[in-house]
Amino acid sequence: MRLSRLLLASLALGLAALSPVRAQVPAAPASPYTVVVPVEDTSEAQRDAAFADALGQVLVRVAGGQDLRGKAGYADALKGAPGMVQQYQYQRAGAGLAVQATFDQGAVRRLIQKLGVPAAGEKPPLLAVVHGSDGSLLGKDSLDALAQAAAARGLEVIYAAPDQAPDLQALASADPAALAAVARQYHTGLILLGDLKGGRSEWTLVSGGRAQHWTGSGTSEDAMLAEAGGAAVDRIGKQLNVIGGAVSDGKLWVTGLQSAMDYANLLATLRAEPAVRQVDLLGAQDGGLMLGVKASMPSAALAASLAAEGRMMQAEAHPGADASLRWLH
Repeated sequence: MRLSRLLLASLALGLAALSPVRAQVPAAPASPYTVVVPVEDTSEAQRDAAFADALGQVLVRVAGGQDLRGKAGYADALKGAPGMVQQYQYQRAGAGLAVQATFDQGAVRRLIQKLGVPAAGEKPPLLAVVHGSDGSLLGKDSLDALAQAAAARGLEVIYAAPDQAPDLQALASADPAALAAVARQYHTGLILLGDLKGGRSEWTLVSGGRAQHWTGSGTSEDAMLAEAGGAAVDRIGKQLNVIGGAVSDGKLWVTGLQSAMDYANLLATLRAEPAVRQVDLLGAQDGGLMLGVKASMPSAALAASLAAEGRMMQAEAHPGADASLRWLH
């Protein structure tokens, strides 16, 4: 469709309103600042050790998946974990005990800045759709090993509703309509599809509209699930853990825009991305926009980060653009 001059002018004004002050990223269904860690008992020593472990997980999440363990002051920062906890409570975890801790957001962000880490967006959750050996859809309790392996590396796992399971074949082929349906219901573009078959497993990771396939093996379902959780984080990290210290200029092509609401949502998405510093409208054609973007990461990495949120998917290369995205409906 052709964009009217009035709409282009309105869009240009909206893009011009972008400033170094970024809007907050919309909160995930479960806060990245809340972690559940197993403990042996309710003693102060066990609790403080759990808080240190939990803070390590939170730091990875909020730093966009970056490994901060080599940063000067990291070990001392973990020792101060109890003073950063806003609230905590004990809960049963199977036959054992766990403590759920929620950390002060401001304190965590200040700590990350103190460690000298550039701003990074928090990753969206990973939707796990896994079938067991009997063909049934596995729920949260059955996927605990996968979730723990992912959480230890800073990635939250969410689960498909049994009565609203997505179309697996369509997702495996990165079908735009199926990805859009997942984004509406689960607010993510990161999806892990799995099938457990005795001592073997088959996995497909869909990240921003691109699918990766691999197989696994193990002596138990929990072993295969834990391995898959780590493998998924590794693959996601290669796409999303690209945080540059300097601001770079690039051109981003976004297609599939069909209405003024699409344009408004695109602006909101750009405002919510911490890496984006400035956006300029360079041109428009047939429902697509060419945007000049200043960001603290290369254009390809920025496109992958935006697509992971679920509102867009990575698209075929467009002439003159460093990266291309397609808006999903």
